[in-house]
Amino acid sequence: AAKDIPGLKLIRCRFLERPIRLIKDILALFFIYGFIKNNNIDIVHTHSSKAGILGRLAAKASGVRTIIHTVHGWSFHDYQSGITYYFYLFLEKLCAYFSSAIVVVSQWDKRQAARQLAGRQDRYKLIRYTINYEEFRNKTEASQARKEFGLSEADLVIGMVACFKPQKSPLDFIKLAGAIKKDFPNAKFILVGDGILRKKVCALINKLNLKEQIILTGWRNDIASILSCLDVFVLTSLWEGLPIAVLEAMAAGLPVVATDTGGISEVVLHGKTGYLVKPRDVQALQDRLSELLMKPYLRKEFAKLAIATLESKEYSLNNMLKNTTQLCLDLFFGRENA
Repeated sequence: AAKDIPGLKLIRCRFLERPIRLIKDILALFFIYGFIKNNNIDIVHTHSSKAGILGRLAAKASGVRTIIHTVHGWSFHDYQSGITYYFYLFLEKLCAYFSSAIVVVSQWDKRQAARQLAGRQDRYKLIRYTINYEEFRNKTEASQARKEFGLSEADLVIGMVACFKPQKSPLDFIKLAGAIKKDFPNAKFILVGDGILRKKVCALINKLNLKEQIILTGWRNDIASILSCLDVFVLTSLWEGLPIAVLEAMAAGLPVVATDTGGISEVVLHGKTGYLVKPRDVQALQDRLSELLMKPYLRKEFAKLAIATLESKEYSLNNMLKNTTQLCLDLFFGRENA
């Protein structure tokens, strides 16, 4: 956790929430502005859409000269109404104009910037983010995790880790479980997370009579332990940047069946480390998952290549830290000497 990192001070802004709340958003903007001014901040580095917009506006207003933003998927996407889409596009263009650099985690995000955002394209820097892969390579917890959820060694376990919100399309995961049930009676599904679609998720589970097949865990901190007991990882997202959940699953040595959106195809290599299907295509999800469930040797091949992909320099922790640190230093001292 951030609070456990030596030398790092964690400050929480109680006004900052994920949904748009005009009054709270204005209060959050002034809170961030005041913090930057009072602490003489030299470099502001923001992450995610809302924090990125408010944080960069506050940084610009307070006179910060080095402003960096990391994109984890753009705030505008094809599943929004026209008004919402162009509203977020306008905000991204505005903030991009005074950003010193914008870090993207996938080539897909970089291409989106080239197509949709004005301004200098050289400010967009590709730096793959990564995780502590070693944390996910301990398979000794698998039997314990299966025992916790009442699963046997003979069960085929499929899992997904996601917030229950429209972006992640968790209802497609439930529909997939219903489609798989008749051909694989020993298939069990674990859905880790929670969110605004929980009532709809539970209603669909009841409607499809899947109470015995699906386990809802809620939010968990022991993701590595849960992944260790899975046979296949699934992600049903409608849009993404480069989801951490996929990196964690691959680090755990799992084949992945995911929707082909955002930068997922840059790490899930179709037919090599997993399978990719179109968003909302439950039949394609069923076909690919069925193939993996029937072929344990294929699951092992995909898992081996998944781990090898993450062990490459491009996805190494050292590479991410080195590139991020160098970017901050280049921007800060370059501007200082200008």
